Amino acid sequence: MDENYLARINGINDPTRLKAGQQLYIPGADRQKRVPVTVSSPVAPSRPETPQGLTANSPQPSAKPAPSTTRTATPPAPAVQSPPPQAPATAQQGRFDWPLRGKVLRRFGSKIDGSLCKGLEISARPGEAVASAAAGKVIYSGDGIKGYGNLIIVRHDDSYFTVYGFNQKNLVSSGAFVSKGQQIARAGTPPKGGTPRLYFEIRSGKQPVDPIFYLP
Repeated sequence: MDENYLARINGINDPTRLKAGQQLYIPGADRQKRVPVTVSSPVAPSRPETPQGLTANSPQPSAKPAPSTTRTATPPAPAVQSPPPQAPATAQQGRFDWPLRGKVLRRFGSKIDGSLCKGLEISARPGEAVASAAAGKVIYSGDGIKGYGNLIIVRHDDSYFTVYGFNQKNLVSSGAFVSKGQQIARAGTPPKGGTPRLYFEIRSGKQPVDPIFYLP
């Protein structure tokens, strides 16, 4: 049966607008029939899966550039250097000789465990000869001054004094006169232990001075 004719007798102007389940009058039909649906309803095209909160037609958020994390490199602070030691006004290079030759283990003004070095600590071999740095008179020879072991103090002209500590053995006594370069002691080790060394100090009056400025 022509679909246009069927639509016209059922008062339907547009056959394409028939709906599933709609009842129609069919000429010659003796009973009610169900007609299977042959045309499926248009299905909206599925949208591709998108991240939550967005649809396929939703405008994608524009990617914002991440804030720059580049930092201008800060140049390292210049190392703070200690100013070189200043020679005292009384300095006289070469006025005294080295009491022995060895590596300087501690320098004038250095600190270890809060202890200030008032002279030099010079490495030595056990029993090595220690010489008087200048001619003078021995005003002390003994071990009664704490922290220095066997100690010798020699007085020189112009109120200078030299001090020799950590001795294994003193070879001169108080009151003796010694010449420059004369052997006055044997090198030993500090009372608290450690490698063999000589403690050597120069004093101008009562004031310790850096021996480096008085040695050749």
